[in-house]
Amino acid sequence: MKNQPALHDEIKTSRNVFLTPSSWNKVKACAKKHGISASELVEQWARNLDGD
Repeated sequence: MKNQPALHDEIKTSRNVFLTPSSWNKVKACAKKHGISASELVEQWARNLDGD
């Protein structure tokens, strides 16, 4: 659902990330393997970062 938090307590907004085609393909393949979108894969990765 657009403009409504579905999995997290805040709404996602558009961001730009520059990746090589081979890296983007790996992101998409990993996301597909886990049954999530590429956006959600990056979201989960970022939420697990230390922040230090």
